[in-house]
Amino acid sequence: MSYQHITCDLDGPLMIVTLNRPEKLNAYTGQMGAEIADAFERADTDDDVRAIIVTGAGRAFCAGADVSGGAASFDTSGSHGAGVFASPNPGGGRFVEAIFNCRKPSIAVINGPAVGVGITMTLPMDIRIAARGAKIGFIFARRGLVPEAGSAWFLPKLVGLPQALRWCLSGRMFDADEARQGGLVSEVVDPAELLARAKEIAREMTEGTSAVSVALTRQMLWRFSGAPAPFDLLDIDKPMSIERGGHADVREGVKAFLEKRAPDFPGKVSQDMPSQYPWWK
Repeated sequence: MSYQHITCDLDGPLMIVTLNRPEKLNAYTGQMGAEIADAFERADTDDDVRAIIVTGAGRAFCAGADVSGGAASFDTSGSHGAGVFASPNPGGGRFVEAIFNCRKPSIAVINGPAVGVGITMTLPMDIRIAARGAKIGFIFARRGLVPEAGSAWFLPKLVGLPQALRWCLSGRMFDADEARQGGLVSEVVDPAELLARAKEIAREMTEGTSAVSVALTRQMLWRFSGAPAPFDLLDIDKPMSIERGGHADVREGVKAFLEKRAPDFPGKVSQDMPSQYPWWK
């Protein structure tokens, strides 16, 4: 796919995705959503990519959906509204699925305003850090809309139901410090240091870790953290551990530990996922 509303660059094992409509404060369009989905799907199948960082060009992360169509901006009977909601998947939300299903960890670098879909698109990502002074808002109730992009499921998992209700029912804007206190972002960083800090976090997750183990762990945590009991997980994690125990990754991990050196894991996400994966299908 040729990207029009994002850029996608490689920095060693990191894929840097940049929302790239700075003159519109990176306002979201269906085209942008399709491009984000494509980038994550590419990362998922590329063994050279270990993590994805998503940020915005210019002074905003994403100011929400493109409302330059005026009062009819969300009316899909017109071309503008249809473009806002456009998706190759009739069920919509393909970028959410692509982020959630990706076998590589992702970090949202909220470098400026993140409003509406501009913040909900970050919820399926694994880590969010924000620039000091960045403004955030789940503003749907103030536009007559409902929380989208699966956010009514993701947000309570991340911050708890009381905090999710407070932010979503009021639809008010709040700052990065409140987002950190509420558990939405893990760190608030000076703007000039934001991307460097994201890369540092990405290296923590990718240097000295097995790509296959990270992929499996990410899905296990996301998919079982809200389970009412551990028994379905127990049916999976024991046989998975047994199967993984015979893999070259584990032999290398133990050997590196005993030899007091950094491991060099040979496993590849594209070909070494265990037989239990994907267990949800």
